[in-house]
Amino acid sequence: MDKLLILLIGLCCAIGAEGAGERPPKDRHLPLLADGVVDTTNHETVGLQPDNSIKTITIFKAGEDTDHYANGVVMTAFKGKLYCMWQSSPKDEDSDDTWVAYSMSSDEGITWSKPQPLALPTEDYYCTSGGWLVRGDTLTAFIDTWQKGLEPRGGKTNYMMSTDGEAWSQMLPVRMADGSVMEGVLEQDPYPLPDGRLIGASHFMPGLHICPVFTDDPSGVRGWRKGLFESEDNGKQSREIEPSQYRQPDGTLVMLFRDQKSSFRKLASVSKDRGEHWSKSVMTNIPDARTKQCAGNLPDGRSFMIGCPANDKRRWPLVLHLSQDGIVFDKAILLRSGLPGDLLPRRYEGRYKTLGYNYPKAMTYQGNLYVSYSTNKEDVECTVIPLQSKTMQP
Repeated sequence: MDKLLILLIGLCCAIGAEGAGERPPKDRHLPLLADGVVDTTNHETVGLQPDNSIKTITIFKAGEDTDHYANGVVMTAFKGKLYCMWQSSPKDEDSDDTWVAYSMSSDEGITWSKPQPLALPTEDYYCTSGGWLVRGDTLTAFIDTWQKGLEPRGGKTNYMMSTDGEAWSQMLPVRMADGSVMEGVLEQDPYPLPDGRLIGASHFMPGLHICPVFTDDPSGVRGWRKGLFESEDNGKQSREIEPSQYRQPDGTLVMLFRDQKSSFRKLASVSKDRGEHWSKSVMTNIPDARTKQCAGNLPDGRSFMIGCPANDKRRWPLVLHLSQDGIVFDKAILLRSGLPGDLLPRRYEGRYKTLGYNYPKAMTYQGNLYVSYSTNKEDVECTVIPLQSKTMQP
């Protein structure tokens, strides 16, 4: 009788753990946050300490004579310079006057040029940032165009090319493998596999319904195919949105999603065939403020993910998580906190002007990890972490 009772208690605990968002036992490749890494009851720092080797740079600061809204910040490196793009508007998020700005730095991010237009709105659409792709002597900028007045809201992906980062080609549509226009918004920055294949995801119309995509065309502007993926319909959009991805040592791909059903946990899916088939997304135990996050791999192969580990819509603190195997994330580093003097008050009002560190994206360059984001959706900032610093060691 005692053995039966113990068995029943164990079964109940296992069911309870899975219902709380733990990794199902059979999904051995799905990411898991190790116990005790963060303390979500500590709203300002999740129990982590700041590190003096980590520095933050302001790329653009909103002022009385500038736009007051900025978000979707994405950086890249090209021919010895850093480039940063973001969506900009006078006041509100996704307003009809939204355009794509970009700035350059020749000194590894210390100083930045005055923002210049990369793509401007027209009578038919407004523009948001779609990210970068560097291939040899060509820098490609992806631009998302959103048809004005369309219901449900949706957009298409376009591209522009440059060989010097200053003169740009005409904006043209990104195309699928059958030659048709991509009827969706490509999520920022395609992820290159070692064999050259590009992995990404697009929010397809009508509305914003996510599907992983891949192409074997190195330019990234054509040949895209949909991966086999079963998303959950949440009305005008899928439950899974705004994903990013990384690669585990055995080649398994992991795609992380924002959960629009407000579980305040990351959703995850895996692919073992280079992005052609994906498992149904599963809720992880990784806290997430229901916001865009980013993930990737460091030069040494370690997996990282960056976001706001909160159990509500609080977009702070900003935290870097690291994993040796891409499964158990057992190290966390504080990038930005919610403490006074770090997270400053919002200065300007506007629609969806969310307080905190919004939509981080990361890249490595010259021995540093650059994490770009929008603070309070008005200032464009970048936190720089030296890869050889003590805090980054395994």
